Amino acid sequence: MLPWIVGTFLSDVLDNVGLYILMGLGLNIAVGLAGLLDLGYVTNFAVGAYVTAVLTSTGQFGIGPIPFWVVIPIALLSAMLTGFVLALPVLRMRGDYLAIATLGFGEIIRVLALSDWLASRIGGPQGILEIQNPTLFGLAFSTPERFYYIILVACLAMLFVSVRLNNSRTGRQWMALREDEDVAAAMGIDTTLTKLLAFTLSAAAGGVAGAIFAAKLGTVFPQSFNLFVSINVLSIIIIGGMGSIPGIVLGAFLLIGAPELLREFQEYRLLIYGALLIVVMLKRPEGLWPSATRRRELYDALEATADLGVVHSEVISHGQSAEARRMD
Repeated sequence: MLPWIVGTFLSDVLDNVGLYILMGLGLNIAVGLAGLLDLGYVTNFAVGAYVTAVLTSTGQFGIGPIPFWVVIPIALLSAMLTGFVLALPVLRMRGDYLAIATLGFGEIIRVLALSDWLASRIGGPQGILEIQNPTLFGLAFSTPERFYYIILVACLAMLFVSVRLNNSRTGRQWMALREDEDVAAAMGIDTTLTKLLAFTLSAAAGGVAGAIFAAKLGTVFPQSFNLFVSINVLSIIIIGGMGSIPGIVLGAFLLIGAPELLREFQEYRLLIYGALLIVVMLKRPEGLWPSATRRRELYDALEATADLGVVHSEVISHGQSAEARRMD
């Protein structure tokens, strides 16, 4: 009943927050659990949206109408296939190199969507129009209030999957990979397969989010799939806490919901957004709601650094004392 109580505007805000929660939970598999910095997550979002647009549109570039509920698994599998294929060339990359490579994939998908080469298939800059609304038992999902329930079900399903993965053997392998890839390999973990699985499963949520996004708007344009989408999703994970499911929900409400409610302060929205990121990074580097595992890892690292500092100071002090005795 919530969307009918809060009205159309706030329902639309909740829909947007829900889509980013869905993508945040997906990217959290690659970034939060496996430690694979993916800056091209918008690719999966775009694939899901365009697959849905082509299959459900009755316009010039559509081959529909195919029912939305049939298209959802197709969009999901298409995004997973994209994640798998794009992961292949970056399996040996780490850190900054991996981030730059995935960033390039995100830009490639946007350029392809804008290009004349695919314009006859997906509309180019003009996009795809006349995407049909989902219907269920004769009820058309044509308003933000009704889309709220589709997004809620998708988020709950992804929450269930995320919790199961966190507590699974695969989840522990991802965490080992995140901490030290070389040690993980020495322990017998197939790091190549583990990375492929992380990228592939991570992409699924992006594909579903893209499918819902396309059906909700009724149109798809290349301009919707820019770098800022990937940055937003990654920021949600960082602000909330790497690997933390409740943190992702909190981060989405703060970074996506709050700016939408501050539309009357249009010129200050990005300023507030940036200031929030800086404050959290300075005061809460582990995130606003970190997972217990992540908090323990950070504090252990800080304690180890402090212990090394004490040892280093003692060595220097001992050396200075010995030098003073020799001079005497």
